Amino acid sequence: MMNFSKLQMDTLSIAQTLLSAGLPDIAITAASIEERVIQASALCGGLSPDEITQLVEELIRRFSFWTSKDTTLSDNDDHLDWLTTDRKQGWRYWPRYQAMMEKRLSIDAVDALNKSTDDILKLMEDPNRHGDWARYGLINGFVQSGKTGNYTGVICKAADAGYKIIIVLAGLHNNLRAQTQVRLEDGFLGYETSLKGEIIQPLGVGGIDSDLSIKPNCATNRTNNGDFNKRVSKHLAVSPEQRPWLFVVKKNKTVLEELLKWIKTQVANTAASDGRPLVTHLPLLVIDDESDNASVDTGEQTFDEFGVPDEEHNPKTINSLIRQILHSFSRKVYLGYTATPFANIFIHRSGRTSKEGPDLFPRSFITNLGAPSNYIGPSRVFGSKYTEGRTEPLPLIRDVSDHIEDDGEGWMPHRHKSVHLPLYHGTDTIPASLETAILSFILTCAARRMRGQKSAHSSMLIHVTRFTAVQGHIYRQVEKTLTSLRQRLSYNIDTAEIYSKLEQIWNSDFIPTTVAMNTLEPNLVTTAELPDWDDIKSIVPSVVGDIQLKAINGTAKDALDYQENEATGLKVIAIGGDKLARGLTLEGLCVSYFVRTTKMYDTLMQMGRWFGYRPNYLDLCRLFTSSDLVEWFKHIADASEELRQEFDTMVATGDRPRDYGLRVQSHPLLLVTSPLKMRTSKPLQLTFSGDVLETVAFHTDKRILENNLTAATRLIKEMGEPLQKGTVTGSRAGNSWKGHLWADIPPEKIIEFFEEVTTHSGSKKVNSNLINEFIKKMNEEGELINWTVFLVGAGEGGPYQFTDEISVENTVRRTNTSMSSEVYQIGRLLSPIHESVDLDSSQFEEAMELTRLAREEKDKKPPSYPSGPAIRRLRGLGGGTAHGDPRRALLLLYPLDAESAGVEKDGPVMAFGVSFPNSRLPTTISYRVDHLTWEQEYGQAD
Repeated sequence: MMNFSKLQMDTLSIAQTLLSAGLPDIAITAASIEERVIQASALCGGLSPDEITQLVEELIRRFSFWTSKDTTLSDNDDHLDWLTTDRKQGWRYWPRYQAMMEKRLSIDAVDALNKSTDDILKLMEDPNRHGDWARYGLINGFVQSGKTGNYTGVICKAADAGYKIIIVLAGLHNNLRAQTQVRLEDGFLGYETSLKGEIIQPLGVGGIDSDLSIKPNCATNRTNNGDFNKRVSKHLAVSPEQRPWLFVVKKNKTVLEELLKWIKTQVANTAASDGRPLVTHLPLLVIDDESDNASVDTGEQTFDEFGVPDEEHNPKTINSLIRQILHSFSRKVYLGYTATPFANIFIHRSGRTSKEGPDLFPRSFITNLGAPSNYIGPSRVFGSKYTEGRTEPLPLIRDVSDHIEDDGEGWMPHRHKSVHLPLYHGTDTIPASLETAILSFILTCAARRMRGQKSAHSSMLIHVTRFTAVQGHIYRQVEKTLTSLRQRLSYNIDTAEIYSKLEQIWNSDFIPTTVAMNTLEPNLVTTAELPDWDDIKSIVPSVVGDIQLKAINGTAKDALDYQENEATGLKVIAIGGDKLARGLTLEGLCVSYFVRTTKMYDTLMQMGRWFGYRPNYLDLCRLFTSSDLVEWFKHIADASEELRQEFDTMVATGDRPRDYGLRVQSHPLLLVTSPLKMRTSKPLQLTFSGDVLETVAFHTDKRILENNLTAATRLIKEMGEPLQKGTVTGSRAGNSWKGHLWADIPPEKIIEFFEEVTTHSGSKKVNSNLINEFIKKMNEEGELINWTVFLVGAGEGGPYQFTDEISVENTVRRTNTSMSSEVYQIGRLLSPIHESVDLDSSQFEEAMELTRLAREEKDKKPPSYPSGPAIRRLRGLGGGTAHGDPRRALLLLYPLDAESAGVEKDGPVMAFGVSFPNSRLPTTISYRVDHLTWEQEYGQAD
């Protein structure tokens, strides 16, 4: 949102209230919005025509968006329903937070926040409930999607309900802790904290209701030394009568030890049966921000044959301290917030010790937060094969390849040490691509100024290495570049080259991109045209003069600069590594230069600071990154979307949190987090039930390719006459595909096929040996004994004759995304609709209904075909009138066009997918990946 004046904000609030009050009788149109803004302007004292236009554009954006519904897996054993309308009477913290948010967001968005936080609060426990109780939950949001705003709302409602001690675990570094402190001052405390603990000035909600009788207490402050410490603990005491206490602390050994000591010596009012100090009079809420980072015990706790844990296990330090704090309260709630929840889900659900109590597995509930329709996440930035409609990425990505030279060295090679000196063609300077990125940032700031966003924050991210020393070299190089630009523009010396480069980028990049974005995302880009170049040129010198350069080094100052520059808007280029990778928000992030080489799902997603909200400047944003990282982001966007579909399907069918862990661990497309977080000193136990496997990486060795084609040809011969030949007709009218379909194939033929096929390690768990082992184990249980095989013949490649009777008119084309000649890599093999090829009409309709149910309120348009998770669940377990059959599985054979693969061979590259039905059997197989192999392939965990 633009930085509006107070008069504009008041007018905006009134106009929005008038519009909402008129629903549903008055249609929300541009004309009705303008009418209400003019009415509100007259009430408030009058605005200029330009100011009215700005408010109309803001309200058009607000009323164009909707928020999808949260979904939750819950286990309510020993949980009592408690949150009623009567319990909300007299609340003070939430109403003022709600009023503040209504000035910043649409009424619908605030209503969605109200419902979401209500639903989370309901899953927590009544703080007035007597006796011992504990609730452990996980809240999964999207990167940069507003998780802080959500848990601020939860904190406000929890304080209203009666929670007395509220601890927020705010990351590992001072900058994130300070940023979180500032946001909670704005949304919960209502005042600015200081080193002395005095109220400096009201903030945020304090400007709405500043009644001192409800003023929350806070034991931490926004300064660099504002964390909980020994000095604070000596003079701090709480009693049941006092208002709620807030602690915003780092996940730091010294800090958490001091907090635990204070709880045991100053707060505990009794002793547990084992003698440990215990707090029974003050209910506790712990909010763990970025809960997959540092909070997870990466040690391996052992369990006996009956599943009983080793009570003397020593967890890792941070995990131990968090659990000891929780174990010191008889009534407590632990809420983990993250955008990458996989490490949390891998926590053993039975883990516990005598000293720490239970581990942090979210046994009570897991909630997937819905995202507003204006949220720009991975599937929109990079495109997704799992979403219907547009699958192409947004035209905002610019390729970076000059950071590495032909010999693998260069300015920023994939693997480098802390002593690396970044040289571009042997020169101590930035590469051309980074110069282009900086010039693009200058143009973006100028264009935003011309759009009336002069006082809005604008940030650029440079994230290329985790080593602080190397970041220092980059800082020096960028500083030299900026200084040169500033001096030449200020004194009008040798500026022709600068303006020429800027004009070329403006005309060849910015103008066509804005035109394209107005077509793709019209609700997010309301400015149809860009200013003329001459108008942009005239303000370039002042724009460059405003740009600051910062190295993000973990100090509180880094987090507070945005607040200090609220009136004018901070224009900053931020250079960093790990300090930028977790939780820290770069306000108004416009341009990102990102060539960090890690390929771990959770690390990549957390580094994606460019995800989020970009109102009326999305078309001006740019992501400069390498082609291989783009492919990895596409890959994990697909995998993430499938996991969310799986989650929603499990919600629709009433599963519990404990059922979700193995589904994530077994996901075939990716290894989602570091083996340390998955505790793989022992093999992972995987199940493929309910999974779809697909080969996405292939050998280019001609002998291996010929062998795989021979294996497929032999299978086709042995299966005999197809059930449907040439054209396969689906179970629903209008569904048909080119290809051949066989039914009732015995598992022995499928097993023989996988014994002959050689899979590539790049397909991770899609390993022919693992697949065979799983099929054989399931066969012993009477499942997967009846196979359907579909040979896909609908592509854009050339024809191929497998046997005298069986041929395909067109092989399938999949683009080779690999930079190596030793592997043929693709993004996604399967067309999701192909999974429904063997469903009968009742199963197809049941799968459609389950898809609609799982996607309820997540999209404005109904699905056109069932989701993969719904298909596999119906195929195995059935539902409604459809009968499942876990004995029946589907093998999909894809002959890939060799020419598009860039492989020299006669005949296609054979790829396959396997759609396994859901099963109620707990059958698993072992999968092992050692840490050395992991780090060589993916890099170190962050």
